[in-house]
Amino acid sequence: MKKLTVPGKKGRKLIERDRAVISQSYPRPYDFVMDHGLGSEVWDVDGNRFLDLCAGIGVCQTGHNHPKVVEAIKHQLDRFIHISSDFFHPIWIEFSERLASIAPFDEPAKVFLANSGTEAVEAAIKLARHHTGRNQFIGFYGGFHGRTLGSLSFTARKPVYRDGFFPMMSGVAHVPFPDPYRPVLNLTHEDYGETIVEFIESVILKNLIPPDNCAAILVEPIQGEGGYIVPPDGFFPALRRLCDKYGILLIADEIQSGVGRTGKWWAIEHWNTEPDIVCTAKGIASGLPLGGIVSRASVMDWPEGAHANTFGGNPIACTAGLATLELIESEMMQNAKEMGEYTLDALAEIQVRHPSIGQVRGKGLMIGIDFVKDHDTRKPASDLRDRIAELAFEYGVLTLGCGDSAIRLSPPLNITKSLMDEGLEILETAISEAEAEGFD
Repeated sequence: MKKLTVPGKKGRKLIERDRAVISQSYPRPYDFVMDHGLGSEVWDVDGNRFLDLCAGIGVCQTGHNHPKVVEAIKHQLDRFIHISSDFFHPIWIEFSERLASIAPFDEPAKVFLANSGTEAVEAAIKLARHHTGRNQFIGFYGGFHGRTLGSLSFTARKPVYRDGFFPMMSGVAHVPFPDPYRPVLNLTHEDYGETIVEFIESVILKNLIPPDNCAAILVEPIQGEGGYIVPPDGFFPALRRLCDKYGILLIADEIQSGVGRTGKWWAIEHWNTEPDIVCTAKGIASGLPLGGIVSRASVMDWPEGAHANTFGGNPIACTAGLATLELIESEMMQNAKEMGEYTLDALAEIQVRHPSIGQVRGKGLMIGIDFVKDHDTRKPASDLRDRIAELAFEYGVLTLGCGDSAIRLSPPLNITKSLMDEGLEILETAISEAEAEGFD
C-alpha cells in the first residue's frame, strides 16, 4: 500500500496563501486542498484521490455533487437566488412542510430556518425562554452545540472553545452525559442513563436550579464531538419523564446525528422519545448552508419580530434541502442502516486483532472507534488516535477525531460496500503501523 505525497506543489502554494489571509482560528488537521468530489471520493489540487469517511463533518449526506441535488440547485439558480425573509416564496414553504412532516413528535410542527447549526441552537434557546418564561437550562459535559455565545454556553467539550470569551450566557448548568464505557457517577440504577436522570433531579433541580425556573434540557441524542457516544437505552425515556414532571422542554440537538445519519430520520427515534424542539443543520442540504429548528406548533408561540434573519429560507438552500430529503428517504436511509450494521460487524473483527481498540460504537453510519492504552483502565490513547488518523490520511482516507481518543466514521449515506471495505482496509493498516511505532 503506497502513501501519497501530500500536499503536492499546488497544495503547498495554496496553503501558504490561505495562512496569509484566513483566520488561524480554523482547526486544520490535514494539509488537504480539495479540487473536486463525487460520491464518497474527493481529489486534491495535485490529483491525489481520497476516500471521504467524514463527509465534511457529516454534511455531505448524499455524497459529493449528487446529480439530483446539483440539478435542483441549477434549476433554482435560473429563477432567483435571494429575496430575504421579509417576503414569501414557494420553495421555502414546500421545504418547511416537508421538514415538518418528518418531525419526531405526534402533533403539528412549525419550522424556523437559519444558516447553520449554531444559529439553530440559538433559536431553540430563545424559543424555550419565550415559551416557558423561564431562564435556566441544563446541558451536558462533552456536548458541542456551536461557537456563538449562546450555543457556546452549552458547549462543554474543550477549554479552548471558551478561553478568552468569558463570561458565557448565564443560567446553564452541566451534568455528565451517560457514557456507559466511561461512567463518572456511581450506579444507582441498572441503567446508567437512569442514574444520570436521577442525578439531575436529586442534585441539580434540588440544589442548583429550581424546577420552575428551568426552561429546557439541551442534549445530543448521540454525542458528536464528545466521542460519538451512544447513551444507554433507559436514558431518553427517563429524561422525557423528568421533563414532563416539571414542565421542562426537551431540545434534541440533531445537527450531527439527524437527517438519516443513524438509519432513522432522527437519532432520538431509536429510543421512542419525543422531543419538543429539534435542532438541525449539517446534512440537511447536502453541503449548502442551512439550519433550523422543528418545534411543536404549541411551543413555537413567539410573536412577529421576536426572531428572524436575513437569509432564512434561502431558496437555493431550501431547494437543495428538498432534494436531499427526497434522496435520503427513497435511496439512502436504508443503506445507512445496512452499511452501518455491516461496518460495525467488520470493525468488531478488526478489534479482535488490535488491543488498542477499546470500544466500537454507533448507530447507522455514525460510528466511533475508541482507542485505549489499557483495556482495564480504559485510559484514552489520544496520541495513538492522532497518529492513526494521520497515517490514514497519508494512505488516502479522510477521517476526523472526536472525544479524547476516538475516530469517527460518518461517510456519505450512499457509500458502497466496496468503498467501505477499502476504507476499513486502509484504516486497519494505519492502526497496525501506529501500534508498531509504539504510540500509546
